[in-house]
Amino acid sequence: MSSNEAPQQGKKHLIVNAFVMMCSGHQSPGLWRHPDDQSWRFKDIEHWVELARTLEEAKFHGIFIADVLGGYDVYKKSLDPAIISGAQWPLTEPLVAVPAMAAATKNIGFGVTVSTTYEQPFHLARRLSTVDHLTKGRFAWNIVTSYLDSAARNLGHTEQLNHDERYAQAEEYMKVMYKLFESSWRDDAVQLDRAKGVYTSPDLVREINHKGKYFTVPGPHLVDPSPQRTPLLFQAGASRAGKAFAAQHAEAIFTSAHAPAVCKKNISEIRQIAQDTFGRDPSKIKVLALVTPILGRTEEEALAKYNDYKQYASLEGALALFGGWTGIDLNQYGDEEELRQVESNAVRSTVEGYAKFSPANSKWTKHTVAEHVSLGGNGPLMVGTPAQVADGLEEWVREADVDGFNFAYAVWPQSFKDIIELLLPELRARGLFWDDYAVPEGTYRENFYGTEGAKYPLNEHVATKYRWIAGVDASDAKIPE
Repeated sequence: MSSNEAPQQGKKHLIVNAFVMMCSGHQSPGLWRHPDDQSWRFKDIEHWVELARTLEEAKFHGIFIADVLGGYDVYKKSLDPAIISGAQWPLTEPLVAVPAMAAATKNIGFGVTVSTTYEQPFHLARRLSTVDHLTKGRFAWNIVTSYLDSAARNLGHTEQLNHDERYAQAEEYMKVMYKLFESSWRDDAVQLDRAKGVYTSPDLVREINHKGKYFTVPGPHLVDPSPQRTPLLFQAGASRAGKAFAAQHAEAIFTSAHAPAVCKKNISEIRQIAQDTFGRDPSKIKVLALVTPILGRTEEEALAKYNDYKQYASLEGALALFGGWTGIDLNQYGDEEELRQVESNAVRSTVEGYAKFSPANSKWTKHTVAEHVSLGGNGPLMVGTPAQVADGLEEWVREADVDGFNFAYAVWPQSFKDIIELLLPELRARGLFWDDYAVPEGTYRENFYGTEGAKYPLNEHVATKYRWIAGVDASDAKIPE
């Protein structure tokens, strides 16, 4: 099946990303101790270049890099469990590694998580446009509003803004970003006219003069239009405010849940809001689910790998991650205490979400939660043969209407090698994965949508109303408020 052939009847071409973080272990804390694991090399640029080359050869769409701006200090009211276990600690800055990976590749895309809460949009727009230039348009921004109080305390606040206010600020933030990316320069502003000595026409660059509740940004943008102007936009909101934000801005939504039934309603609601409120085609909003596959040529081989990996998982690290993700410190409960019967509504509902698809007579203690999270983190663990795991992925597509997967690793790089050698051939045989990039040397957005020339956000996307295109006079390209 070539990249431009239609997939088998009724089947989607899956979007496949690697899900990583600039740390050891990422979603599987403690696995850095495994003798085959190399994730502890995350401070070596060669480590990232090798990954990019390997995944591009296998035709992965992209590398999705998670990030946080603080440590996980809810569990035991201490950072020590995260420090000791290496649970997303230490953690280096992700954007700086992307140009090196891009220089060693030609097709694979790079998605990086950056928060709107703790950085001025003018500064971030400069950095994102720069990376879009350096990658030749193979860049995506995963928009987050941050969730750790430890980040707030280190970035000038005593605590986080409340949830809905973070999203209200993010909404204004996006307006500023669109004005800088799309409205400040006309497409053809850079002249490079050597005879006249004109690098850029001043008539084709303008201030944006944004004045809002949270930001005052006169502009103009420091960087000329990059290949995509606005990077491909990812988002992961599941709250009421998050869903409204995603419905307007996200081109791709990242979801993490332990079963498709858990996120099916959210996915459907976001697409409905996008259609009803923002006039978007819901099928153009792509949803990527977190999955950690553990693969073997036989079921026995896969189970042996699982049991081997389990020995190295850190339960303390898992409880540190759980505490950061949920704000719940499970240290306050006894070792044998059934968490679905405790007084706290937040604890009960959270644990019930985890336990929903487990046997009815199972007991959920903090140890159960830790074991559940210690391999694969906040997403499903799929253990089995390529056919079994592919069946599991197809169930997610069928039940939750997802469009692809962010594959996390248990052991680096073996988990990715197993996906490449065992799973991708099975997906190709089922008509679910391409043989090659749809647009060789194209932008991330072009390959994401499989459409040559689709470098910019689709015409229905809110960013489009901000675009100042070549040949249009400034008076006819008003900057939206």
